[in-house]
Amino acid sequence: MTDVSSAKNIGFLSAVSIGVGGMVGGGIFAVLGLAVELGEGGTPIAFILAGLVALITSYSYAKLSVRYPSEGGTVEFLNQAFGSGMITGGLNVLLWISYVVMLSLYAYAFGSYGSTFFPDSMQSVSRHVLISGIVVLMTAINIIGSKVVGKSEEWIVAFKVAILAIFIGGGLWSIRSQPVHVTIGSDPLQLVAGGMIIFLAYEGFELIANTANDIKNPEKTLPRAYYTAVLFVILLYVLIAYVTVSSVSTDTIVQAQDYALAVAAEPFLGSFGFNLIAVAALLSTTSAINATLYGASRVSYIIAKDGELPEILETKIWNRPVEGLLLTSFMTLFVSNLFNLSSISIMGSAGFLLIFTAVNAANVRLHKRTKSKKWISITGIIACVIALLALIWYILINSPAHIYVLIVMVFLAFAVEYAYRKYTGREIKKIHFF
Repeated sequence: MTDVSSAKNIGFLSAVSIGVGGMVGGGIFAVLGLAVELGEGGTPIAFILAGLVALITSYSYAKLSVRYPSEGGTVEFLNQAFGSGMITGGLNVLLWISYVVMLSLYAYAFGSYGSTFFPDSMQSVSRHVLISGIVVLMTAINIIGSKVVGKSEEWIVAFKVAILAIFIGGGLWSIRSQPVHVTIGSDPLQLVAGGMIIFLAYEGFELIANTANDIKNPEKTLPRAYYTAVLFVILLYVLIAYVTVSSVSTDTIVQAQDYALAVAAEPFLGSFGFNLIAVAALLSTTSAINATLYGASRVSYIIAKDGELPEILETKIWNRPVEGLLLTSFMTLFVSNLFNLSSISIMGSAGFLLIFTAVNAANVRLHKRTKSKKWISITGIIACVIALLALIWYILINSPAHIYVLIVMVFLAFAVEYAYRKYTGREIKKIHFF
């Protein structure tokens, strides 16, 4: 029987805050420029398409979270559905790598927005210094353990949503007399692909699963929290995209792709708006790096406990999985400094589309135990697969070199799992739920 905490102290609003904070952790600050470059006037539609995939998948997460409450979240769902085989192990390692990619995206965004406060001649160097500095700093804070950062998370979520609301309100007021018509454009498939490249902006709602043990009245609270968080973020992103394409030309956004949201605020909020968004991005990405480092190090710890990663990652120092944290941070430094925004987005979106396909499949397999409507999760599988194929199609047509980055990421996950299983005799540990 699973060890379920008796201290159920997370209510509906706190659970929604966790999901919203996970999604609006920094992704929108990073990928907005890329979304506009690909979707142009149809960017709001691209965000709707990506959001619908996340919304359908949240049904599987809600049902699985109620039936299998565990801090392992996605890792535990896959283990319960598919056992301890190579596929499960490889997907779990891929999940960990995908978290590293998300950390890299947040660090890249932090460096990009932070570098805008430096002279143009110093922006390239300052970006890399800031990228590395924030990862090292937040790693140190996670090792030491900062209760202040953890307790302030809900306030940080409220602050960044408030700043985005100011952006939306000011933008809608500014463009009220000359709104831009949202259009699909001449290539609908490119629009779909564009939505999928920025799909990782919706990654984060699944963090609710990791707190399922502490949710009050989970049967009712968990589904409501998942759906409310995803629907709220879809609306938020669509309005941000609408204001952006209505206020600034596509060429301007593309030129300032790495800090597009700050540039989009400038026409109606002036330089104050630019700086306000930049500061909000720095705070938002910092909190996202902190939270994701905390989660990713524990994902590596849980996977190690399950026998799918080296036993050293199961070791704790000061009651924290430090080895997993340090390895996660090192990989983040490597990816965020070596790859550009487009490559990081492709890796992250593809990784989570694969993981979400597997979670939907897990709920199909376990639908009797989770008391689910099988057809909804099957629809989720189809949506994720179509999204992934559209993403791959776009990569092959427009930037074929990026396909090797994706292949290497997936191959690495399963190669690590295969090599580890072949050369060690550790057994997978499975939690038994009744």
